[in-house]
Amino acid sequence: MARSRLIIFDCDGVLVDSEPLAARAYERVYEKHGMPGVHGGIIAQCVGMKQSDIIVRIRELTGHQFPESADGDIWAETKILFSQDLMPTPGITEFLEHLAGDRCVASSSSVERINHSLAVTGLARFFGDAIYSSSMVRNGKPAPDIFLFAATKMGANPADCVVIEDSPFGIQGAVAAGMTAIGYTGGGHTYAEHGARLTAAGADFVCAEWHEVSRQLSRLGVPA
Repeated sequence: MARSRLIIFDCDGVLVDSEPLAARAYERVYEKHGMPGVHGGIIAQCVGMKQSDIIVRIRELTGHQFPESADGDIWAETKILFSQDLMPTPGITEFLEHLAGDRCVASSSSVERINHSLAVTGLARFFGDAIYSSSMVRNGKPAPDIFLFAATKMGANPADCVVIEDSPFGIQGAVAAGMTAIGYTGGGHTYAEHGARLTAAGADFVCAEWHEVSRQLSRLGVPA
C-alpha cells in the first residue's frame, strides 16, 4: 500500500508566476528611494529568500542600504502589480483540481502576500488555512525550518513529504528537512541553467510543466 504523502508547495514561482513582477517592484521602490541599479539580475540571486534576507543580499551586492522605515513600501508596490497582473503558473489550476491528498503552502513570503497571491489567481480554494510563512519560523530558506514547521502542523513525517520548489535555496531547505524535492522551472523567471542549478542543489527531479510533476508524483505513489 502506498504511503500517504504531504505535498508542500512553494508559492512564488511555483503556484503563481510572481517573480518577474516582484523583481519589478524592488526595482521601482529602490529607485524611488534614490538607489538605482537594482535590476532583475540582482533580484534573481535572491529568489527564494524572505524580504529581510533579500534586503541584506541587495546591500551586499550593490552597497545600497534600504531604510528600515520604508520596508512596507516593497509590499505596497508588489501588491499593486500583483493585483493588476499576477497569474497562476501555466497548468497549475488543472493540476490542483486532480491532486488527491494533503497539500499545503510553505513560502518565504509574508502570510498577507501569500493569501493575496492565492486570492487574485483563484488558487486559495485549494489550500484553505494550510498556509505557512517563513515569518513563522526563526530561519528562512535554505534552512529547513519552514518545511519542518509545515510538516508538524500538517501531522506529516518529513520523510513522507514532497516539496515543489523553484529556487536552489528552497531545494536546499527541503533536502535538509529530509524531504523529497522536485524542482520546478515553469515560471516566467526561468533561465538556461535553472534546472541544472536545482539539480545541483539536491532536487530529486526537475520538471518544466505540471504534467511532468504529475508523472513524478505518480511514481512516488501520489495520485495526481
